[in-house]
Amino acid sequence: MNLLRKIFLLGCCLGFFVSCGENYEKATVKRGNISESVYASGIVKSLGQYQAYATVSGLVDEVYVQEGDTVKIGDPIISIYNESGRLNRESAELARAYADRQANQSRLRDLEIAVELAKSQLENDSLMLERQKRLRSQGVGTETEMERRELNFRNSATQYQSSKIRYQELKREIDFQDRQAYQNLKISRAMEDDFLVTSRVDGVVFSMLREKGELVSPQTPLAVLGQAGKYFLELQVDEYDIVKVRTGQKIFVSMDSYRGQTFEAIVTKINPILNQASKSFTVEAVFTREPEQLFPFLTLEANILIKESKEALLVPRSFVHQDNYVVTEQMDTLEVKLGIRDFQMAELIEGVGEGTKLIRRP
Repeated sequence: MNLLRKIFLLGCCLGFFVSCGENYEKATVKRGNISESVYASGIVKSLGQYQAYATVSGLVDEVYVQEGDTVKIGDPIISIYNESGRLNRESAELARAYADRQANQSRLRDLEIAVELAKSQLENDSLMLERQKRLRSQGVGTETEMERRELNFRNSATQYQSSKIRYQELKREIDFQDRQAYQNLKISRAMEDDFLVTSRVDGVVFSMLREKGELVSPQTPLAVLGQAGKYFLELQVDEYDIVKVRTGQKIFVSMDSYRGQTFEAIVTKINPILNQASKSFTVEAVFTREPEQLFPFLTLEANILIKESKEALLVPRSFVHQDNYVVTEQMDTLEVKLGIRDFQMAELIEGVGEGTKLIRRP
């Protein structure tokens, strides 16, 4: 027996002898069920629930939905006043129409005709030159006529090449302007779309937070949306307890909206980052059987089941000294090994048997 235990036993004996004339509390080691759980607080959230924000600042121009309305992905929620964006988009549409490839077909056709005429002229001058060469070989015609035919041919060839180059350059210019105008129109429409807030989910508008005429910014929440009839639990677990939590663990949930009732859920996700402000981790869960009716942001309290033991030997925790010793009715101090503990009871793994009577000073 080590020194520490000797001192403890001596203290216990002296304490009980001094108080032998006093009343003391008794407890009997009995079998029962015990469990260890982690406490968490949280709220009910809709699946896909989010707060809608604008990406620009301005005045609310139109509100297209009301609380409780059903929406589809892409449905407009709120628009922000944007006169300059509208004008930019109209200017881009005009530029697109002017630069459209179809609208410039007449310019291309004019150059196509010029190319065809230059080609015909070149072919004609080529024939005339060949004829003049044959005549010259027969001694017919003058050197001056021969030179004139050659000059006409070279001019025609140059004109033909020049007209083809002008046609290709105009075609590239029209193609470039058409693509550029199209991109500018896409950009102006995208910028204008920034002033229209649309739904990201097929679901319900739970809350509208702004009205027409209010000034908003990218930091201003505009509405709360989510999927109707599909809910999950968002729990906050203290950093000291998070290492005990695992996915698939059972949860017992109580809510003020359903006083006196307990619902079961299971852990589905543990977000692996600490909230520095609250010193807690976010844990998600789903009901195994949902209450009859739920709403977003209902508050709840939960106990996440970590361990449980059936028909275990149990003793009140107040009868265990230093987490290792108990005193029997015969004033014997016994060393015990504990297992699961809750707020009131502790599981006895070894040291005493069922029916053992224990005492402690009040």
